[in-house]
Amino acid sequence: MAEAISVIKYEGSNEVLAHKHPKEDFTIGSQLIVHESQEALFFRDGKALDLFTAGRHTLVTNNIPLVRDLMKLGTGGENVFHAEIYFINMVTQMGIRWGTDSKVRLFDPASGLNIEIGASGNFNLRVVDSRKLILKLVGTTEGLIQSEVAGDGLSYGNSMFKALINNRVKSNLARIIKEENLNILEIDAYMDVLSEKLRLEINETLVEYGLFMPEFYVTSIVTPDDDPNFARLKQQFADKTLKVREEEIRRAEAEAAQGRKIVEAQTEAQLKQVNAQGEADALMIKAKAEADAYKMQAEAEAEEMKMKGYTYRDETARQVGLEAMQNGITGGGSGSAGGGAVSDIAGLGVTLGAMGGVMNMTREALNPIMGDSQKIGEGVGDVIQGKEVAGAATWNCPSCGKTGIDSRFCPDCGKERPVS
Repeated sequence: MAEAISVIKYEGSNEVLAHKHPKEDFTIGSQLIVHESQEALFFRDGKALDLFTAGRHTLVTNNIPLVRDLMKLGTGGENVFHAEIYFINMVTQMGIRWGTDSKVRLFDPASGLNIEIGASGNFNLRVVDSRKLILKLVGTTEGLIQSEVAGDGLSYGNSMFKALINNRVKSNLARIIKEENLNILEIDAYMDVLSEKLRLEINETLVEYGLFMPEFYVTSIVTPDDDPNFARLKQQFADKTLKVREEEIRRAEAEAAQGRKIVEAQTEAQLKQVNAQGEADALMIKAKAEADAYKMQAEAEAEEMKMKGYTYRDETARQVGLEAMQNGITGGGSGSAGGGAVSDIAGLGVTLGAMGGVMNMTREALNPIMGDSQKIGEGVGDVIQGKEVAGAATWNCPSCGKTGIDSRFCPDCGKERPVS
């Protein structure tokens, strides 16, 4: 029987995913040391038995129940037991490169052209199920290293998942571009979309082997620059982009022109409003000035009337009387000229008589006219209202007491001279 050991541990390269401990005979009470980034899995007769996570473990029958049951059958209950121990590295393997080994044919529906593209990038990988990894990938070998799983660089070597990654990328790259309606000429802007969708596709298979890709990156899409179809595709895209840009410029110019028209219209309306307001203000100022001038004139006239001892009513009556008299003298009528004038004067006398007391104000203005009218009547011997006009003798007014009147009507009250 091989010599048993009392301390079981492994400290090796980080690129090692699984390591089989070289010893297979252990004693009860041995110390199993599992590092923070490791798990330890016991095998017996090709079966995965007890699993230990990080820490120091003393191997006793209580903590290796699966191994213990087989140990009794094989060793007769002795302290030495036979088992295989695998240390599994749980650290994430970073920056593993990948790349398609051949071109991927892509049909561009916009142009109707077929082109061939390639892709490359890198990914990260870690173990998530130790049992599946050992059972499905390691088997009875001495262990497993990163390059055996995912290759070493773009060549992959003899990696187990070379075909898987190639198949998943090539079969899904064109489909994703089509489903997402991505433009191959703008594909660099959608690397994150491609990366995430390809990662999900690949992980669906990896999980069956206890592996997982936390990150998968498409960092480069290789386009066939020397392919005539690709050159035509680029030209079509350039023409389309140019036309779209020209249309955007025309639209922007039209919007700017429309904006200018709106601003000009608003400005013109504002100017008209300002001008109208100015004219209205000017009219208001003019009207106010005229009103102020009229008020000043009226106040001056009122003050003058006050100084002369009569009111605005008196002045109005005087003006009416003067206008009536003037109209009476100059107005037309039938018959002789002299007769018409005397008749008008008679009518005026009636009007003046109705004025009553206001005639004290118009005495000076009416005396000359009344005197002339009297002389005209006396000269021609006119008859007013069927009565002969008296001669030049004066008379006294029986109504107001005015004396020495030489006209037909009283200059103070307008009373007609009584017939003698």
